[in-house]
Amino acid sequence: MTASEGFRPESERVTRRLRDEIIDGTRRPGSRLVERELAEALGVSRLPVREALKTLVSEGLVTPRPRTWAVVREFTTSDIADLDEVRSGLETLGFRLAAQRHTRDGLERLRATVDVELEAARAGDAVRARRAAADFHETVISLAANELLNELERVLRSRLRWLMGQHDDLLAVALEHEALYQAIAERDVERVQTLVLHHLATSRSAALGHHAQERAASREQDEDRDASRRSGHTADAGFGVGQPRPFPAT
Repeated sequence: MTASEGFRPESERVTRRLRDEIIDGTRRPGSRLVERELAEALGVSRLPVREALKTLVSEGLVTPRPRTWAVVREFTTSDIADLDEVRSGLETLGFRLAAQRHTRDGLERLRATVDVELEAARAGDAVRARRAAADFHETVISLAANELLNELERVLRSRLRWLMGQHDDLLAVALEHEALYQAIAERDVERVQTLVLHHLATSRSAALGHHAQERAASREQDEDRDASRRSGHTADAGFGVGQPRPFPAT
């Protein structure tokens, strides 16, 4: 590989870093993304950060705000339902075509993703298992050998990877993928159809359940913050007229 072939723009590196942190859950929904703060943390100028945020907005992972900041997108239940409907259409077709058209090389790549996912799931490595699970689905779409289908998947890839990460039973998902792999390898289109419909249903349920837990936890945190503020205001109210307020410690 030449130096030019190995070169990657700074904005691409920043985009990949932020994308991974959002999809992996390191940056929570609603978290602020401030150009200046990100530039300092990543050791880059503000320009590549600005370009990265624009890319992530176009990918549907970030919501822009005025001036120089944005927030990690907070997907609603309706957002998840819309995305799931589109994903179901793409993958029902993609899995069927993959069973019919896969090559030996493609099947080996698919087997490798399943092995990585199973190993990570059994080790309790959630990030690695979820990444491998998303890789499995992307590999299946590539095996379908339909360029338009691949193009549509690329447009939605970031949001699909986020959606596929909304599950907690790592091993159950990995085992469903292994069963799908076996059916694809045997070119059993009818079995693939049955398995993928079941897989999409369990994935949908997991995503909605995970989302509900996240929202409940967020509400609880908000209530705790509100209670803390009210408590602070109550304490301040004790210092009325004629009562000197204490100076803050220096």
